[in-house]
Amino acid sequence: MVALLITYRKKRQYESKPVLGVSDTKQQYTVWSVYAAGAAIIITLIIQSVFESMIIAALSGLIVLFASRSLKWKEADGVVTEGMKMMAFIGFVMLTASGFAAVIRETGHVDLLVNQATTIIGDNRAAAAFLMLIIGLFITMGIGSSFATIPIIATLFVPLGVAAGFSPLAIIALIGTAGALGDAGAPASDSTLGPTAGLNADGQHNHIWDTCVPTFLHFNIPLFIFGWLAAMVL
Repeated sequence: MVALLITYRKKRQYESKPVLGVSDTKQQYTVWSVYAAGAAIIITLIIQSVFESMIIAALSGLIVLFASRSLKWKEADGVVTEGMKMMAFIGFVMLTASGFAAVIRETGHVDLLVNQATTIIGDNRAAAAFLMLIIGLFITMGIGSSFATIPIIATLFVPLGVAAGFSPLAIIALIGTAGALGDAGAPASDSTLGPTAGLNADGQHNHIWDTCVPTFLHFNIPLFIFGWLAAMVL
């Protein structure tokens, strides 16, 4: 609500530009094709929930589109190719972030950072929770994935949290919040790269200023506050 009513209330002017990689020919949609697309989405979600396999779920959705003839066989190559182009940038950035994470782990600088924080905070729980969230934020932002970061920070935060006198629930809240903070604000996160890939279809969306900064301001700040409060209350 703050983003909609205050920060970004002012109207933004967009140029009428064509979507990148799409021809100017108008595509005619029918009611049947819309129903088929909806059915493909629902079936994809159901298959994903049952089998927990993205490959099987995606294949099921494609089968529905082909069977309903909403997507013609001769158009399949083009659709897949355009989708691969869109995801290529995301894959490249996440591979780079993974390499950065490996370097950080091997050099032991994460351990050094936490050890220095332990020396500073002492037995002050409020300061400990604050610094643990800050550390987790920077670590996750550098790596770009909370899933890849949680195993790293968990091995560091558990002994640090026990030493500071936190309960198991409080430590869990700190680890989860720290991972979510970095994941939502990291330029190399799939949580920010995904929206940019769609919103930048016409080349007028800036990844940092139009995705990362708004997400950091309007999601990470309240998440940080309530994550800190959870650690202090639990």
